[in-house]
Amino acid sequence: MAKKSMIEREVKRAKLVKKYAGKRASLKAIIEDQNLPMEDRFKATLKLAELPRNSSAVRLHNRCQLTGRPHAYYRKLKLSRIMLRDLASFGQIPGMVKSSW
Repeated sequence: MAKKSMIEREVKRAKLVKKYAGKRASLKAIIEDQNLPMEDRFKATLKLAELPRNSSAVRLHNRCQLTGRPHAYYRKLKLSRIMLRDLASFGQIPGMVKSSW
């Protein structure tokens, strides 16, 4: 089980990313538009830099939904490998069967 503070930090980051997504996208569009004057693009760059760092989607880290473990994460199931194995052993994941040969 991951520390509660780390899990809460990720939740806080996810909220900030969702809150500022539109504003960041519009500023990035202005910055990348070559037809606009350089001054406007530079002002947009400064405004983008003023936004909170945690509002950037790059700072999010995938974590297991049950334990909060950051490593060995399966995106499709949103679980870590340990929880995936436990749930599969108990038959809680539909269609997943433990293999044997």
